[in-house]
Amino acid sequence: MSKKYEALIILKAQGEQSVDELVQVIGKKIEDNGAQLDEIQNLGRKDFAYPQKHISGGVYVNYCFTAEPTVLNEIKAVLTLEDSVHLQHYRAI
Repeated sequence: MSKKYEALIILKAQGEQSVDELVQVIGKKIEDNGAQLDEIQNLGRKDFAYPQKHISGGVYVNYCFTAEPTVLNEIKAVLTLEDSVHLQHYRAI
């Protein structure tokens, strides 16, 4: 049975890729692992309260998607290996 999930992902917006390209690449990786994207909200760049891993801030993106519960672990594993992802948090809606 599919569930709705919300993922808050903080991206490192450093390098040659633009923010919009990064958002689309992460969305594609979520879909490639068996989820169906419902909505993507780019919440913009925000500074952290204190630097984390030598990074002072990141781009916050909220992904809403529908997926099987077993797919969620696959998505987490794939995005953990992605260099442009700084942090990721998930919750069932």
